[in-house]
Amino acid sequence: MTAASERHEDPRTALADHLPSLRAFAVSLTRDSTAADDLVQDTIVKAWTNIEKFQPGTNLKAWLFTILRNTFYSDRRKRRREVQDSEGVHAASLVEKPAHDGRLAFGEFSKAFAQLSPEHREVLVLVGAEGFSYEEAAETMGVAKGTVKSRANRARARLSELMGLEEGEDVLSAAGGETLAVLGRAAIPAA
Repeated sequence: MTAASERHEDPRTALADHLPSLRAFAVSLTRDSTAADDLVQDTIVKAWTNIEKFQPGTNLKAWLFTILRNTFYSDRRKRRREVQDSEGVHAASLVEKPAHDGRLAFGEFSKAFAQLSPEHREVLVLVGAEGFSYEEAAETMGVAKGTVKSRANRARARLSELMGLEEGEDVLSAAGGETLAVLGRAAIPAA
């Protein structure tokens, strides 16, 4: 096919004529025949969908090689930012609990916490949310250390009962941000 005849026909009909050269060029870039075949396929799809950008009378082979080369280097840049994780180890470390579980637990905790007596809420805020020692809480509350311990134990037991926790499960043992937020809000008197 001559350059003159290429000018007068639809360039799409000439795409197949360039497949062997495109494949050879792709193999030289990728050094992998499977990847080269994929690259040639991507090139042909891009050329076909953008054929209106081809200037009739110019070199179709050069245009196709430019598309192939640009596709190859674009893919390489993308892959540099990607993490190889065929075993799923990295992906597993990115797992996040669904937000609705936290909202459900938060709602349940808030409801139960609101049902506690003011003294129980106070001791749980000081010892649980604020991290005060029993001595510091006793000084803040103006009561004996033993009273703080007793109230804290009764408050935890009542909270566990209201939340339907099993014996031995302590609602404050693994208090997350939501739980501490409720405890912190409880320390501020409602207006």
